[in-house]
Amino acid sequence: MDAIQQHMLDTYRAAQLSEPAPPPPGRHDRAVLRDLYRHWLTHPPTRGPRDHSSPSAPPSPSGA
Repeated sequence: MDAIQQHMLDTYRAAQLSEPAPPPPGRHDRAVLRDLYRHWLTHPPTRGPRDHSSPSAPPSPSGA
């Protein structure tokens, strides 16, 4: 089921229960992306330390 079909089903259910209709899909996409970008600017992703405890050995000629 895609987003449009889900929205149609949710709108139908809301009408049956006399509730307000849900917002259409994609309505808040810009705000969500803007908030994620602002969060990324203030909390940039960090990389954990690499594990150097077991150096990789070159593969053996036999492949085993």
